[in-house]
Amino acid sequence: MRTPPSRTGTRETDGSSVRIGALVPLTRPGWVEAGRHLLAGLELAARDVNDAGGIGGRPLELLVRDTAADPQRAADAVDELAGLGVAALAGEYHSVVARAAAARADAVGLPFLCSSAVLDALTDRPTPWVARLAPAQSHGWRIYADFLLGAGHGRIAVAAEPSAYWASGARILRDHLAPHGGAVFELDARTLTPAALCDELVGTRATALLLLTGFPEPAVSILRSVRRDRRLAGTTIGAPAGQPEFAEWAALTAEDGAAVPFLRYLPENPTPLGAGVEKALIEILDEAPSFVAFEGYDTVTVLADVLRTHGTDRARIAESWSGVEVEGTRGRIRFSREPGIGVWQWAWPPVQVVDRDPAAPGRLRIRHSG
Repeated sequence: MRTPPSRTGTRETDGSSVRIGALVPLTRPGWVEAGRHLLAGLELAARDVNDAGGIGGRPLELLVRDTAADPQRAADAVDELAGLGVAALAGEYHSVVARAAAARADAVGLPFLCSSAVLDALTDRPTPWVARLAPAQSHGWRIYADFLLGAGHGRIAVAAEPSAYWASGARILRDHLAPHGGAVFELDARTLTPAALCDELVGTRATALLLLTGFPEPAVSILRSVRRDRRLAGTTIGAPAGQPEFAEWAALTAEDGAAVPFLRYLPENPTPLGAGVEKALIEILDEAPSFVAFEGYDTVTVLADVLRTHGTDRARIAESWSGVEVEGTRGRIRFSREPGIGVWQWAWPPVQVVDRDPAAPGRLRIRHSG
């Protein structure tokens, strides 16, 4: 029997609230730490909306469902939330899960503002029902490829597991590097032990290895093996999906986890709104917020603006994406139709390549901006 969607965050109301459904990975095998940051941003924004008078005097209520990185569970949650009368959906971190949620939202006619998933093909066909705040993977990963080229890395190895997301990332890197004479070598992280992967890596003569794998395993074991292999001294290790941003990475990898460049979607200098939200998020999370928390905050901020302007009719919300112009924590948010992307897209959030400073792993260094 399939595990039913979590009822986390649901509370009884008298029907006067405006409801938004929130999809968040809160349990394993979902990336729980990312889910916690996403939820913190969503809930903080909802609190701020209500402190400012709500939606036309009505409180904004989040109905939170735990997707646990399960696409079918997310699709089931969409059906449940649609039946509960939510005006729109928000959230999700995992791309394959967001893809399932987007397909179901499109099928039932429920507006969905995706917070964090980046897979270009979020839907199989163009849809008016779905918009996205996170940059498309092709945009962010090309910027990452430019960083690699600028750092002198033309031969790149990827330790990859089977996944539409990881396969898409490897293809983006290969297509972007090839015109510059670069090459990408794929190593199967599912079948190779960390030691065997190091042997294969030596044979590629790659100067950089990218971890396109699950976290904490096998990413942490591969990282440690490469760091300890004298044949691979000087090899750059990268994690474009952003794992090193989170405190769990630092706790599990210690000094091995420094100098591992990753993508994050924050401006170099925070906006006034972003600075205030960052301070509030630190109090909630008891640690520095990741870019995912800001994505959560911006999601509810956009939806609240749409709801104030256009009401709770789902069709009117979906028709409003093209007219959105909202000041978010990371800049002014507008949506457009971008080539090859079937959803309304913020083009583009700020993109940085960042790593942890080896001299102080708690400090992040900006290595490249795009």
